[in-house]
Amino acid sequence: MFFRKILSDLSAWANEPDHKPLILRGARQVGKTTAIELFSQQFTHFLSFNLDKSADLKIFKEHDDIENLVPALFFTRHVPMNSGKTLIFIDEIQNSPKTVALLRYFHEQFSQYHVVAAGSLLETLIDKHITYPVGRVDFRIIRPVSFPEFLNATGEEQAINALNIIPFPAYAHDQLLNHIRTYSFIGGMPAIVQKFVETRDLVKLQPLYDSLIASYLDDVEKYSPGDRFTRILRFVISQSSYYAAARIRFEGFGKSTFGSRDIGDAFRLLEKALLLQLVYPTVELQAPIIPDIRKSPKLQLLDTGLVNFVAGLQENLFSCQLLSDIYEGRIAEHLTGQELLALQSGALARLNFWVREKRQSQAEVDFVISYKGMVIPVEVKSNTTGHLRSLHQFIDRAPHGYAVKIYSGKLFMEEAVTISGKRFRLLNLPFYLIHKIRNYLDLLVS
Repeated sequence: MFFRKILSDLSAWANEPDHKPLILRGARQVGKTTAIELFSQQFTHFLSFNLDKSADLKIFKEHDDIENLVPALFFTRHVPMNSGKTLIFIDEIQNSPKTVALLRYFHEQFSQYHVVAAGSLLETLIDKHITYPVGRVDFRIIRPVSFPEFLNATGEEQAINALNIIPFPAYAHDQLLNHIRTYSFIGGMPAIVQKFVETRDLVKLQPLYDSLIASYLDDVEKYSPGDRFTRILRFVISQSSYYAAARIRFEGFGKSTFGSRDIGDAFRLLEKALLLQLVYPTVELQAPIIPDIRKSPKLQLLDTGLVNFVAGLQENLFSCQLLSDIYEGRIAEHLTGQELLALQSGALARLNFWVREKRQSQAEVDFVISYKGMVIPVEVKSNTTGHLRSLHQFIDRAPHGYAVKIYSGKLFMEEAVTISGKRFRLLNLPFYLIHKIRNYLDLLVS
């Protein structure tokens, strides 16, 4: 099953005594509608409406208040009100700004029903007339298929069982390393994973990547408020994959003549649409992790498979043994970011990296994560013998002695010493265990 985590989150939401209407956020074609259809099996009745369809949209346009709208919804689907546990799903809700505003009243006047809304965020955010009833609704993020979900979809039961053994058995290392290479090649877009499951033919995936990219570009063409902004958005979408996991500057991005403000506006809109994330650095050594938005960010895109396709890296990935051999190790770092994000479904989920920028001395750690009140440095390395100078500089200044290295080698924990002599504990974690990072930090700290 692709959507095990989001289905678990949805079930937890449904069981809350005071559940609010839920807005399911995610980029186009990450499987929002499919996840809800699977989730609906837990209910007696499922009332589904797609506001891209004129007949469904008409129902919502004809009723100005919640007292008339709700009975109309049940009537059009031939379902008696209050006849069982009911899920109401409103897809493409951005087509009716009035309905977005009405969501709050489902909770206030019809709390016996479970209401989920979803939509294509790019259109929603370009249309400035649409506002969400903040505080009166809940949010969940749905992201591309994660590595364990990919294994589940491809029927790799032995691999899944091995991942659930803690500590991970060394005998399964080579097999799991091959699986994570395949996942890094294909990525986690549900339609592409499904096609791979059906055909096991990598060549047949190419048209699907093309279709996904075209759909994002078409969204821009259809909904952008002006020709100039359309050109900027299209440029940013088409060029971003070449800068995956790299630090970027808005001014002249992609060797363009566009100014900092224009590029920045485009990136921030695409970020709100969940097509990418601007990963800002922090200088913090203790919680909370506060990003410094004055510094240049790194670029985390929606899906590593799409990055590979657009940047023309799939052939190289197919022939290389180590993820870190591709694109100066940036695919490995991008994949790590994607797996770390997959652990979070909250609307405020963020990635951060650490910097110590001084004249004549610059250090950068790929990621930092919060763990039991500590800020843990996470470095993605190209091989088993790579230097960890930046990580050492972090540990020398941190009030604790724990760190993580993500790499292609086997799982092990070691007592290490920084260049300046501070002792610390280092978790050497294979790429295929990123989703278990907190379990292994428990072992490291204990």
